[in-house]
Amino acid sequence: MATPAGRPAAFFDLDKTIIAKSSTLAFSKSLFAEGLLNRRSVLRSAYAQLVFSAGGASHEMLEKMRAEISALVTGWDVVTVRQIVSEALHDVIEPLVYAEALSLIEEHREAGHDIVIVSASGAEMVEPIAEMLGATHAIATQLEEVDGRYSGHILHYSYGPNKVTAMVELAEREGYDLSRSFGYSDSETDVPMLEAVGHPFAVNPDKGLRRRATEAGWPILTFERPTSLRPRLVPETTTGKAMALGALAASASLVAVGIGAAVRRRPTAGL
Repeated sequence: MATPAGRPAAFFDLDKTIIAKSSTLAFSKSLFAEGLLNRRSVLRSAYAQLVFSAGGASHEMLEKMRAEISALVTGWDVVTVRQIVSEALHDVIEPLVYAEALSLIEEHREAGHDIVIVSASGAEMVEPIAEMLGATHAIATQLEEVDGRYSGHILHYSYGPNKVTAMVELAEREGYDLSRSFGYSDSETDVPMLEAVGHPFAVNPDKGLRRRATEAGWPILTFERPTSLRPRLVPETTTGKAMALGALAASASLVAVGIGAAVRRRPTAGL
């Protein structure tokens, strides 16, 4: 007897896919204002953001950044960090959210798909952002806490293949069928994440991911319009949000074209 197919979910990377910059670096000014970062650290964060925005963050650089962040947060008070993130969330993140990403999230939600944010940033930042966006789950880097402070030890680094491991575990718990699910990311480092789902999409891809997407025939999406988030938090009826997917169909909605194309390529997939 065949095992019933699970339901599809939509997995979204966060940085440069839903928001226009690194979520971790976006909070650097707030952390500086509260005395957790010094001026040198802020300048290093600004430089890292410049490289990140240019699509030049290699695997080696991201690993180096991970080690530096781990050392940097050692000893920080956990409650203080969460308060800073909570207080700065809307001012810092809201202006960075892409309108196209919100439309896509809304379309998936209306199709009955759970929304999962998958990010290498810390859970203290990713989880409030996911809640603000109305996501069902968040997969993020987990830092060890000892006596209310960060020890500097990383329990789970949500990066590269580690994202896939967490996705598989979540799919088993929630009954998702990854072969019917959707994935969105901007980075070559997320190729394993995109290969893990049946319907991968490259969003604002860096050079490496654009090359891989072109080779594999994955749709490439361009998000570029920040929007005011709060009015969009109220669910609304889909009316066919018009956005072109390249030359495929300039008058069709983003998901109607993107998901429809994926379904046509894989007749067994469905909404």
